Amino acid sequence: MTPAVDQLVAAGVDHRVLSYEHDPSHPSFAMEASEALGLEPEQVFKTLVADVTGVGLVVGVVPASTMLDLKGLAKAAGGKRAEMADPAVAQRSSGYVVGGISPFGQRKPLPTYVDETCDAWDEMLVSAGRRGLEIAVAPDDLCSVLGATRVAIAVW
Repeated sequence: MTPAVDQLVAAGVDHRVLSYEHDPSHPSFAMEASEALGLEPEQVFKTLVADVTGVGLVVGVVPASTMLDLKGLAKAAGGKRAEMADPAVAQRSSGYVVGGISPFGQRKPLPTYVDETCDAWDEMLVSAGRRGLEIAVAPDDLCSVLGATRVAIAVW
């Protein structure tokens, strides 16, 4: 289906794939997924690629209704400063288009940091690697498969 789904299948991780009709005019990909699937925005997470000084590219995964705390992400990654990666760089690194970047199945796996609020949910949703396609997965499974670190990186 997508490299993201393939990674979960290969890892033997329980997950669900949900789809919805993507609206290109919607201003926020993650909020669109939340609204289209009738889920709380805090349960639907967006995958963002950032460049951390002295570290390189990293992935931050935060709830749809929040923003990525770049200072918190830099600190968690062991750097001094972080900025959002150029969209073209994020697309080349991940192998996905912006709005469909999944933390799973990335062309070049990157250090991944997940906002600790993921633990409020039995399952969280992240992009499945294509706009209009989401994966529902347990937070423990997401973190285990990705070797991700849970940390407070969301700004409410």
